[in-house]
Parts: sequence; C-alpha cells; structure tokens
Amino acid sequence: MKSRIVALCLFFGLNAFAQTEIPKDDPRMQWFQDAKLGVFIHWGYYGVNGITESWSLYHKKISYEDYMKQGEKFTAAYYNAEEWAKLFKKIGARYVVMTTKHHDGVALWDTKLSHLNVVDKTPAKRDLVTPYVNALRNQDLKVGLYYSLCDWSHPDYEVVFPRPNTKKDYPQKGQKKMDSWERFITFYQGQLKELSSQFKPDLYWFDGDWEKSAEQWRSKALKDTLLSWNPNLIINSRLNQYGDYRTPEQGIPVVRPDGPWEFCMTMNDNWGYYPTDTNYKPKSQIIRTFVEVISNGGNLLLNIGPKPDGTIAKEQKDRLETLGEWINKHSDAVFDTKAGLPYGHFYGPSMISKDKKKIYLCLFDNPKNYISLKGLQTKVKSIKVVGSDEELSFTRNGGAAWKNIPGILRISTPEANSLDPYVTVLEVSLEEEIELYRGQGHVMFWDNDNLSRYTDLTLLQIESDTVIQSNP
Repeated sequence: MKSRIVALCLFFGLNAFAQTEIPKDDPRMQWFQDAKLGVFIHWGYYGVNGITESWSLYHKKISYEDYMKQGEKFTAAYYNAEEWAKLFKKIGARYVVMTTKHHDGVALWDTKLSHLNVVDKTPAKRDLVTPYVNALRNQDLKVGLYYSLCDWSHPDYEVVFPRPNTKKDYPQKGQKKMDSWERFITFYQGQLKELSSQFKPDLYWFDGDWEKSAEQWRSKALKDTLLSWNPNLIINSRLNQYGDYRTPEQGIPVVRPDGPWEFCMTMNDNWGYYPTDTNYKPKSQIIRTFVEVISNGGNLLLNIGPKPDGTIAKEQKDRLETLGEWINKHSDAVFDTKAGLPYGHFYGPSMISKDKKKIYLCLFDNPKNYISLKGLQTKVKSIKVVGSDEELSFTRNGGAAWKNIPGILRISTPEANSLDPYVTVLEVSLEEEIELYRGQGHVMFWDNDNLSRYTDLTLLQIESDTVIQSNP
C-alpha cells in the first residue's frame, strides 16, 4: 500500500472503480453490506525499521538485503491473537483483514511454496495466520486474508529495483520446462490453494493487480476456482475487474459509489508500524469519516500496523477504543441501517433504518437556532437524541398542500448535555415508511387573461408578464 508514483496512483485509483460488474443483490454480500466496520492489519518486516512497507524496496530507499535483514528482529514475542480479536469485537467490528503476504513476498503462514516465511526466516518461528483465524472465529468475526498477487522476491517476477538471485527461497521442482510466467502463476495459485484449504476465509483482499492485466493474472479463472472451493467467498475489487465490491483507498468518495463498497484508511500516513510517523488523525476525524462512509452505504476498513513484537501501539488502540465507544452508544443508528437521505434533504450525513421507519440525522457541529429537514412527506411520531433521554420538539412550515409538497420540518436543538463530543445523532421516528418529495418545486401564477393555477412546470422564468418554461 502507500503512495505510488503518480502514474500508478492514477491507474490504481481508476482501477479500484473500473469493475465489469458489481453484484447488488448477491446473497454472498449480505453480511458485508451489514458490517459497517472492519479492521485492516498491516503486519510485516517493514515495522522493524519503521519504513514504508514493501514500497521502500520499489522506490529504492533500502537495498533488498537490508530489507530482508529486518526479519531478524521480527519476533512476534507478545502476539496474542485472542486479545486482538476481543478488542475488535468490543469496538463493533464485524470483519478483519490481515496481510498474509505483502508485495515483498514474506508469508506470515507456514507456506510450503516459499522459504520466505516467518517460520523459516524469523525468530517468531511459527505460523501467525492460524491463531489469527482461530481467534476471529472464536469471536464470531468474519475472516479476511490480504494477499498480494505480485511478489517482488520471486525469481520469475520482474522488478524495478536491484535484487539478488532468490531461487534458493522458492522451490521449483518439476517446473523447469515452464516459462517464467507459468512458473509464477503456478506459485501464486498454489499459495492461494494453501490459504483456502487451511483457513477457509470469508473474504480475500487482493492487491497488486495493477502490475498485470486480468488476462495475465487469469483473474476470471482464479475467481471461478476460489468460488468452487468456497461458494460464499467474497473478493475485493483488486482482482482486476472481477471483484465483488469497490475498495477506494485513503480518499473518501465525494459521490456515493454504486453497489457494495468499503473505504480503507490509515490512522496516520502509513499502513505498517512507523514509529516516527506521529501525524495521527484526530479521533473526531476518524469518527466523522466512519459516519460519512456508512451514511453512503459503505464500510470503513480502518487500518492498524502492529509492532514487530505483536503489540498494538497505544495511539492506535486508543483510536480504536474511542471509535468503539461511539459505535456502542449509537449502535441503533449504525447497525440495521442503510444509506441515508439523498443530498439536499439534510445538511449532514444520515442513515435510514432497514424498515424505512426511522431516519438518523448526524450533527457534526453544534446546531444553531433549529435543525432543518426538507422534503419529508411522512408524518413524524417523535424525535430524540440517541444515547440521551431528551425528546425534541418539531413543527412544519411552508409547503404546498394542493400538490402534496411538504414544508420544512423544523427541529429544536438539543440541550448542551445531550450533545455528543464527536457526532450527535437524532432519531426521527415515522408513522409509516419514509416517503420523500423529490420534485423541483412548483409555482402558482396568474396569466394575462385567465385566473389559472400552473403547477406542472419544473423551472420558470418570468419576464414582462410572459412565462417561459426551461428544461421541462
């Protein structure tokens, strides 16, 4: 992960959204669309020196030999997967994705297809994926495995930086008659078979697909094979046109994406553990981002980078716990809801309950005078502040009853002690399923000869007693 050169950034960003088809009603996707929060884990050698993941190799910031020497201090000595899983469960996460192999080629499980793994090369001397998977399942969390399609250590994979001969780390018995790309395809598909058979993940989070075409990766055949092993598996967008959901990274979408999606984001400026990077996002920003994402129908995949010893930095744990406290306080608004109101009805994020009888309005700032909700046809039963006993008064003003155009619903502002320090949420309970007015408004006017009411023009311009209809 992390920033690439500009051309790669542009290609990568476009590729994240350029899918041939994103299923909208596939039952495989139901748990994902209900999840709201996932935790991303970038754990690898790069945390030893505190450098930019595998990209420090790509940008020639470190030699291949020095990069791999970091493995000598990758101990996982205090790694406790059960503690991780309990923390993730407590904060309200529904799934977790961990790097099983980043672009550097280092595997966190006991792969038989490469000696470049934490069992053979590090003081950890053990498979780190198995306890992770078991701990998540014990907490009823969905298991996600990150896997980089590219492998910048594999001798048959071309790279842009100096690299020694690495054949000793990649057994290739019986493959001498294959060309180099066939050998690599056999290797990476073999590793995915290992992961699938050993761990049976609920989700694969692929990466690195921008380096080759879908045909070169054999993306369609790979997806068909993965689904034959597990028909309920879902796959992110980075299988080069064959993903099940979109995965924008770092820059939150301004326009609501179509279909299932998640937004993956770091807490500071790096994915892996990077102790000198103290540019952590404020807790308020993380909570606001979460609210913006779920109000647009997506999930937030919030990243942490554990230390080489397996512990989670205090700055990261504090942010997880604060987000979790907000989620637990506002769980009714977070879970069992879907994307909120279209733009223009309310100036802020919102969510709508699945039964369509509640609207949750999110206030980023302390309101002044009153809170406005426009275009709501349905009668309101009550309005309250979530996490508080305070009921708010409300009244309607304006509108055009003869055309069933609702006025503005004016809601009183909460008392100061009811306001949340990060994001305040109002629950608007409706008498029936929500119905919105989505027209462009109507105008009543006189013509020159007859007393007439005109209410069917979308946009009117009045000049010298003449009515001109524009953009009907």
